[in-house]
Formats: sequence, C-alpha cells, structure tokens
Amino acid sequence: MLKTRVLTAAVLLAVLLSALFLLPGNGWIAFCALLLGIAAWEWGALAGLAAAGRSIYTAFVIGLFVLPEVLEVSRADGLYAPIWIYCAAALFWIILVPLWMWRRPRMDGRALLLTAGAIALVPAFAAAVDLRSVRPSLLVAVLATVWISDSAAYLVGRRFGKRKLAPVISPGKTWEGVAGALAAVALYALAWASLSSPAGLSLGPGRAQLGPVWILPVLLGLAVAGMIGDLLESLINRQAGVKDSGALLPGHGGVLDRIDALLAMLPLAALAFVR
Repeated sequence: MLKTRVLTAAVLLAVLLSALFLLPGNGWIAFCALLLGIAAWEWGALAGLAAAGRSIYTAFVIGLFVLPEVLEVSRADGLYAPIWIYCAAALFWIILVPLWMWRRPRMDGRALLLTAGAIALVPAFAAAVDLRSVRPSLLVAVLATVWISDSAAYLVGRRFGKRKLAPVISPGKTWEGVAGALAAVALYALAWASLSSPAGLSLGPGRAQLGPVWILPVLLGLAVAGMIGDLLESLINRQAGVKDSGALLPGHGGVLDRIDALLAMLPLAALAFVR
C-alpha cells in the first residue's frame, strides 16, 4: 500500500507541476476545470445523487467556475474571481464550518450538502488560477504548506498521538498531530521569511507586499484552515458511509481526499497573497 501511495503521489506531482509551469493561462484554467469536475462528481456521489443528478451538478459547478472566462469579464484588480468570492469562502470556512461541526456534526439535507459543495469547490479553484497568475512558484509555495502540514500531522500523530482531535468525525486525528503540523509549518514559514527581501515578499507589479513578519502567522492560519477542510471532508465521507470519496487515485482514494485541505486553504491564500 505504501509503495502504491508513493508511486501515485509521484505521478500526481509530476502532472501538477507540468501543468502549472508549462500550460498557458487558458490551459491552466481548463486543467483546473477538469479537476473541479471530478471533485464535483465525487461530491455529488457523497450527497447520494444518481449518475444523471451528478452530471447536472458537475456541469453547474464547472459553469460557475468558468463563468468569468466565458463572459470575458475584465476587472481593474486583475483577479480571475471577484474578491467577494474569497471573502464569502473565508466566512464559510472560518465561521460556518467550525460552528456546524461543533454544534451538530452532520449535514442534514441534500440541498444543504450540495450548496456547501459549490461554496467549497468553486472559490478554491478560482484561487488556484489567481495565485498562479501572480507566479507559478507562489502557488507551489502555498501548496507546500498543506503538504508539510499533512505529512507532519501524520508522522507525529502516528508516533505520539494519544488525545483525539475530533473522535466523532475523524478518530485518527490527534492533538499531538496538530502540534506537529503547526511546528513543521512554523519552520517552513521561518525559512520562507528568511528568503524574502526586507521590504517584503514581492508579488509583482500592482500587488500587495507581504512583509516577512507576516509570513509566519499567515502560513499557520492556512495550516489550520487546511485542517478544517480535512475534517469537513471526513465528516461528509462518514455521513455517506464511505472511507474515501472515490477510487480514482490508487492508494489515495478520490480527488476530494487529496484536495480537502486545499479547498479551505486556497481562498484564504488568495486573500493574503493576491488581494
């Protein structure tokens, strides 16, 4: 199983990096739309939709994503998606999702679950377009935050984990794993800050400057957001009575299982780095 997971991860990374650095702007949007469609299909399955219903839902979600490109919307701020989309996503992930999981760890009603899917999926992939438009390496650096967080949480939690983080939602996650993840991300942030110029992280002409002093709290916040996204997807899987959202990726499950943390993290990263 470990060999399969590593091989699949290597192939996924190669495909992602190739698309990220080699595709033109419209090609990257099409690549994101493809991944979004697979994720929406899986989300529809978790909501209990039949094949026809999943097709309609997938088309609807992709339509929301490509609407700015289809309408050829031109914005003064140069963003692919309007800033309010990311603000709404931040409200969803920072307030609504934690409150929902704390008060009632279940999403009752198919309409509610499908609406939550659109809110979770569309802003994340729009943010991937906007972050990449600044600089592909910026998107890689942001993605690395989640990769480091997930790996550290798994390794530390497996070795030292005792206190359950959310036993009803995801019994395998522990507070020790959370601490290990945040410590690893903190080290990564310090390394990132040390490589930034004293004036701040340059994001290109007309972009905001993020000073080195802010990189640590921003990346720690993104790591916490990623954990919330992970917990939400675990909650939905558990509610659907399945371990994984799909079986497309050998050793990893479905696409949603691989991008769950990114769904919450990417819109917040867009607010931090692209606003």
